[in-house]
Amino acid sequence: MAEMEKWRNEIKENLKNVDTSKEMERWKKRSIYRVPVCISDLSKAAYRPEVVSLGPYYHGEEYLEPMEEHKHRALLHFLKRSNKSIDSIVETFKTMVQDLKDSYDQLDLEKWQDDKFIQLMILDGCFLLEIFHFPSRRFDHYASNDPVFSEHGMLNLMTHIARDMLKLENQLPMYVLYKLADAETVQSKELVNRLIFSFFFPKRNFSPLGEHLHILDAYRKSLLDGCTSQTDTDRKYEGSITQSATDLDESGIQFQKSKTTSIEDISFQGGVLKLPFAVVDDAFESTFLNLLAFERLHAGVGSEVTSYIYFMDSIIFQKSDVALLQSRGLIENAIGSDSAVAQVFHLLAKGTALDPKSSLREVVKKIDEHCQKPWNQLRSYLVHTYVHNRCPILSLTAAIIFFALTSSQTFYTIFPYYHPRGK
Repeated sequence: MAEMEKWRNEIKENLKNVDTSKEMERWKKRSIYRVPVCISDLSKAAYRPEVVSLGPYYHGEEYLEPMEEHKHRALLHFLKRSNKSIDSIVETFKTMVQDLKDSYDQLDLEKWQDDKFIQLMILDGCFLLEIFHFPSRRFDHYASNDPVFSEHGMLNLMTHIARDMLKLENQLPMYVLYKLADAETVQSKELVNRLIFSFFFPKRNFSPLGEHLHILDAYRKSLLDGCTSQTDTDRKYEGSITQSATDLDESGIQFQKSKTTSIEDISFQGGVLKLPFAVVDDAFESTFLNLLAFERLHAGVGSEVTSYIYFMDSIIFQKSDVALLQSRGLIENAIGSDSAVAQVFHLLAKGTALDPKSSLREVVKKIDEHCQKPWNQLRSYLVHTYVHNRCPILSLTAAIIFFALTSSQTFYTIFPYYHPRGK
């Protein structure tokens, strides 16, 4: 009974302190999350780091301990190169430690007292900056046979380290890197942004995208960069694509590569569906699972990645669809079989939906209208039923009919242009 009375009194007291503005400020600071079981069950390994822990969630895991020695060496080389004292850096971080802690969801405050947390931020932040500097500085100030900070180390570890940088639970607040970079340049934010962009997209021209929450957020914004927003959208359309890429091809839809690499750059006009080029490699599934989790857990970040995966899964039913997109230069299969690529998109799309505000709704609407036209339905039927038929006579007959109908359609399309009514 006493326990109930205590609980009731606590509720009454807390009720006096309800303040929506303070709650908004609290959630605004949070950007690094523990992935809940309902999401991580898709692929538990996709959210766990492979070789290096970054931040508090996986720090101390036995299988990640070997990299801790290299973090300490990175800190010493960073301090020597920047000619910055550890005392000044620690003092700077003391002024921002609470904001950094507030970035983390479900942080164990008892375990992560201020001093220990500051040490972690500095060590992990310096390690990341040293990794990012490798392409330009080649680590001349490290031993040539360094296990990590050398060409040999980068060749054998870089793929795993890069993948770990894009795990949602393995993030550092970006201000850790910004503040550490202050020791090297007055334009620390631009330097860090440029280093991250060049690290993940070495063949693309750098595009300033403002401040970021963390590396995963910077990577996401880079995936969206380059596409101008569409204005002629019908956001109320509730339809969905019910035909595969192969079916769409049989309906006369052409597939072409978009002008940009932005995953938002998907359009349909004049029977042509334009898609951005995608490389499906060993890191694709893990990276996009973490991007999807970030969009799902962080309110206000957007749902462009989710909409992209939903759309791609809508047109990829099986391996023949992957083969078609690959033949059109829209997908590079770097994981093996076409079936494996299809399975990756099916896994990623589980539990996703097309955002009601997504510009892709207009694309879906236009595709649906195209496929519903009687001529396109007839074309699809002829191609599917006869052209691909193994019987030579049926295939030849269908080809002749198909050619005749195509010619007729072309004639009635261009004739009014040259002979308008009344002339």
